[in-house]
Amino acid sequence: MSVPLTLLGLLEREPSHGYDLKRDYDAFFGRGKPLPFGQVYSTLSRLARDGKVVISDVAPGSGPDRKRYIITDVGATEVEQWLTQPVDPEPHLQTVLFAKVVLALMLDRPAAEYLDTQRRAHLHRMRELTEIKRAGGLVDALLADHGLYHLEADLRWIEMTSARLDALRKEVRP
Repeated sequence: MSVPLTLLGLLEREPSHGYDLKRDYDAFFGRGKPLPFGQVYSTLSRLARDGKVVISDVAPGSGPDRKRYIITDVGATEVEQWLTQPVDPEPHLQTVLFAKVVLALMLDRPAAEYLDTQRRAHLHRMRELTEIKRAGGLVDALLADHGLYHLEADLRWIEMTSARLDALRKEVRP
């Protein structure tokens, strides 16, 4: 997730204060991983430094002054370019899951037990996402579906790899 570009996109929708940007980011994109306030303000400072946002007005608050940010033409152009570029297709060929299985085999550790543990963790997370999907709105459902489809693919890989552990062991332990 590109935090700077996501914040720029939210600002293109409407000028906002940092607090409002954090709230909207967390509501739409931060499920399970809210954006820290410090990251919001440091990102906004960099965007201002780079000419992608400007501060339109400053109002006193109970703490620091409240700054209202507006996207510039430079920022809007960057959002437009970002939105039209495809995301690199995943998965990448180097994954933590794969590395752990291969290392377990190389080190004569119980790779099958690791895969069983990983399978249980995936199934647990799938139950959590299914509950989020059931109880939430459309945004929650779409995010949960995305996660569920990735986890289903991982589970298929875990099953296939479990069935091939002996062959893989021979290949990685000459």
